[in-house]
Amino acid sequence: MDIATVLGIVSAFGLVIMAIFMGGGIKLFINVPSLMIVIGGTMGATMINYPLKEVLSVFQIVRNAFFKKGMSGKDIIKQFIDFSTKARREGILSLESDIKKVDEDFIKKGIQLSIDGLEPQAIREILETEIMFIQDRHRKGAEIFTTMGTFSPALGMVGTLIGLVQMLQTLSDPNSIGPAMAVALLTTFYGSIMANIVCLPIAGKLRTRSSEELMLKDMIIEGVICLSNGENPRIVEQKLVVFLPPNERKLQTK
Repeated sequence: MDIATVLGIVSAFGLVIMAIFMGGGIKLFINVPSLMIVIGGTMGATMINYPLKEVLSVFQIVRNAFFKKGMSGKDIIKQFIDFSTKARREGILSLESDIKKVDEDFIKKGIQLSIDGLEPQAIREILETEIMFIQDRHRKGAEIFTTMGTFSPALGMVGTLIGLVQMLQTLSDPNSIGPAMAVALLTTFYGSIMANIVCLPIAGKLRTRSSEELMLKDMIIEGVICLSNGENPRIVEQKLVVFLPPNERKLQTK
C-alpha cells in the first residue's frame, strides 16, 4: 500500500469536506443532476476517445497508484549477486532450477534466454523490446486519467450552462431559480474536484510508478547481461548499484 497516495486523497477530500461543513453542511453540495452531467459525461466522452476495453481497464490500472508491486532495487541486486556467485561456481545452466523460485517474470525470462545460449546483444534487444511495449501500456493508462481530468472541468462548464439556461427560463418563478443555480455552480465544483483531486493526481502517480518500474527493468537487463558474460559478483554489484540513489548504495558482496 502506498501511504502517500492514501494520505493525499484523505487529506485533500478531508479538508474540502471540513470546509463544506464549516460553511453550512454537506446537503447543500449534493445534487444528483450535476453528478450525472460530470461523471456520466466524462465517462461517455472518454469512451468516445478510447476503445471500450481500455476504458474498462482503468479500474485495474488505478490499483497501481495504491499498491507498489515487484522487487525493490536492493532485492534485485542481491538476487543477481547470488545468481552470479552460483553461475561462476557451477555454470549458468545451474540457475535453471533457481529461476523457478523467482517471482519477477522479467528476471525469469532474461536468465532463461541466457541459459538457452543467446548472445548478450540478442538478449538485450529482446528485453528492451519488451520494455518498450510495457512503457506504451503504462503511458496509455496515465493518458486515460489525464484525458478524464481534461474532460471533467469541461463537462462542469456544460452543466453550468445548462443551469444558467434553466434559471433564465424561470426568472418569473423565484422558487425555480435556486435549484437551477445549484446545478450551474455544483457541476463546475464537481468537475474541478474530479479533475484536480482524483484524475490528474492519479495520472501523475501512474507516470511515477512507470518510471520506477522501467528503471528496475533496465537494472534487470544489465544484471542478465552480466550473468551472460560470466562476470564477477563484485563487478555485477558495481554495475547495478549505480541505478540506486547514493544513500542506498550499500555494498552487498564481501
